[in-house]
Amino acid sequence: MKYILPFVKVKKLKYGNTKTVYGDEVYDSKKEARKARELDTLKKGKVIKDWQPHYKISIDINGKHICNIFPDFYVEWKNGDKELIEIKSSVTMTSVWRLKRLLLEATYLLEHPDIKYTVES
Repeated sequence: MKYILPFVKVKKLKYGNTKTVYGDEVYDSKKEARKARELDTLKKGKVIKDWQPHYKISIDINGKHICNIFPDFYVEWKNGDKELIEIKSSVTMTSVWRLKRLLLEATYLLEHPDIKYTVES
């Protein structure tokens, strides 16, 4: 097992990504762990108020639960803006992910127009 950040163990997975531990969280890739470190730095610099990894969103339509979606990060910026951030590579932009993204945009994001949705690759 290798280390890429201080105290971070890594493991290869099916999409070529590497599960990475940063802080007390396990991230699905090195990119996600780097983003978490970047968000920690922004929080210490008081640029963002707070952030949360693996933010759970329940998608329900007509009273029926369809699925849960877990964007990689939920960020509350100092100016009051809110943002959901997904870290994706071309390999992980699967048809299932695209469908869940459409469900997210057609339900949750319509109900919460104050939340920005960003996909970083």
